[in-house]
Amino acid sequence: MADGADEPLDPHVIADGMAIRTRYFDDFFLSAVQAGIRQAVILASGLDARAYRLPWPAGMTVFELDQPAVIEFKGRALADLGAAPAAQLHAIGIDLRHDWPAALRARGFDPQAPTAWIAEGLLGYLPPEAQDQLFDNITALSAPGSRVATDWMAGHSALAEERVRTLTDHQREQGLELGDLSDLIFEGDRNAVADYLAATGWQPETTTAERTFAVHGRPFRRDEAVAGLLDANYTAAELVA
Repeated sequence: MADGADEPLDPHVIADGMAIRTRYFDDFFLSAVQAGIRQAVILASGLDARAYRLPWPAGMTVFELDQPAVIEFKGRALADLGAAPAAQLHAIGIDLRHDWPAALRARGFDPQAPTAWIAEGLLGYLPPEAQDQLFDNITALSAPGSRVATDWMAGHSALAEERVRTLTDHQREQGLELGDLSDLIFEGDRNAVADYLAATGWQPETTTAERTFAVHGRPFRRDEAVAGLLDANYTAAELVA
């Protein structure tokens, strides 16, 4: 029970939120390949296993970018399991604060080919100006017909930050070794993603986590501790010629 909360945080809400977010980006990629796109980039890929588990078509290339230690750990863990990617995979260990576009091109990325990009669960960990730079880089690397999808929140809640701290304290009591997760989130006014993309040549469509819960028949209950999941907007956009 979080201090001051009317009800305890239901772990099923977190599980459903993660599952629905995952399904949104899965469907985005599947729609992109149905439209003929054969190049995908997963930014801040973490332990994303889409290169292994999605039914990619022949000739598909997937690029993953994340911290070198993350890329090394995931590659080793999947190799130990005997897992093989279902597409041609290029896993690139690089901090996104560095020149990741150059690293991407050096591994065979083709800026003349339409690309499907995702930035899942990433934007809250970027300062506002870095968020804009991320999309500027994506735009510069994208051919007409490219697509991008991301999740984002319209604003920052001090209550949400306090609830994240409370949730972290509770998880520590259960034996998890965690730092203060709220320290990873950047405050400050930032551009609405859909508006920023529209101003730079993309045609965006936005839905909400609450609507996506309803589409998949899952109960929805808002909680500030996991506002990044439950109050999220989901935007997918296509770059027009």
